[in-house]
Amino acid sequence: MALPSSAPSFHEMSADRFLTTHVGSLPRAADLVTMMFAKEDGEPVDEAALAARIGQAVREVVAKQAEAGIDIVNDGEQSKPSYATYIKDRLNGFGGTGTSYVFQDLEDYPGSKLATMGDEGRKHRKTPACNGPISVKDMDAVRLDAMNLNAALAAHPGRQAFMSAASPGVTALFFRNDYYDSDEAYLFALAEGLRHEYEAIAAAGITLQIDCPDLAMGRHTQFRELTLSQFRDRMMLNIEALNRATANIPEKQLRMHMCWGNYPGPHHCDVPFKDIIDLVWRARPHAIQFEAANPRHAHEFDMFKEIGLPEGKVLIPGVVEPQSTYIEHPELIAQRIGRYADLVGRDNVQAGVDCGFSIHVGTAGVDPAVIWAKMKALADGAAIATRKYWG
Repeated sequence: MALPSSAPSFHEMSADRFLTTHVGSLPRAADLVTMMFAKEDGEPVDEAALAARIGQAVREVVAKQAEAGIDIVNDGEQSKPSYATYIKDRLNGFGGTGTSYVFQDLEDYPGSKLATMGDEGRKHRKTPACNGPISVKDMDAVRLDAMNLNAALAAHPGRQAFMSAASPGVTALFFRNDYYDSDEAYLFALAEGLRHEYEAIAAAGITLQIDCPDLAMGRHTQFRELTLSQFRDRMMLNIEALNRATANIPEKQLRMHMCWGNYPGPHHCDVPFKDIIDLVWRARPHAIQFEAANPRHAHEFDMFKEIGLPEGKVLIPGVVEPQSTYIEHPELIAQRIGRYADLVGRDNVQAGVDCGFSIHVGTAGVDPAVIWAKMKALADGAAIATRKYWG
């Protein structure tokens, strides 16, 4: 049975304009970064003080989003060490040795690898392998996240909320399987473990965003040795796990984010969107967020001339690039929105960001002041596009 939801559907919220949103992670204040680094490194932390600071940070970041003109806001992932590695603190089973990563594009350009993987945030990131059965460890963390977000949202009427959570597939990517007999068994165990996280967000009346870099980035990382056909098989398995884990949540209360990796690498190994889009449509979430502003994928809007949009699906293309220190001109943002509106219809498009601005605590390649200016440009660009398409 589907969970009851007070979250409005996409179409109910966008009857007369292009709405703006983003992917999730936003910069943390320096003092919060210090506290979270200490916790990740196993140092003593005043948990009450940390919880209070996170609550304050959520109020601050929601206010900043509202001030910038963003319509659908979130908690900035202020409570999480990263968009995926927080799972180790909420599920049992992760007590193994650290997981290593290979990015095929960075291996081809070692200079880029050194610059990309040497930032402070990644030095504190912990990714222990799965060495025991998956089960829920912390029943309350996600509820506290939802409570903090809803409390902060109350001060900004007219805004709607989303909250992100890692997909089963990206969790399997970050945390190596050293326990389950097969990767498939591990994946579906993760799906059952993550169900609590997903349903708690939905029960709080918040739109659930599933973060799914595994569906694109996985091609040149975890599954880099596979053929495209073999990767598509693994991708479909990840989608089946996602669908199972979200089965009790209405499709219109779900959105998913997919990307090819939010890091400043060459990205010449990225799988083309056209080679996987048919499988993306099989995922339950009705709104699909994807990278559409960065130089490797900005051209792919053109494929929608041929592909079209399945009934019930809507697009949230990234029209702002989180790795660039340029502040996009609002007219350019309006043009990017218009490309999709012309192809799939104005009512089926929201304006988004390619990926998060600070996907790991302490990782932020763009000055926070510039980030908020980019967010304002996003809102300004959407307003320009609205005048063109709604008059």
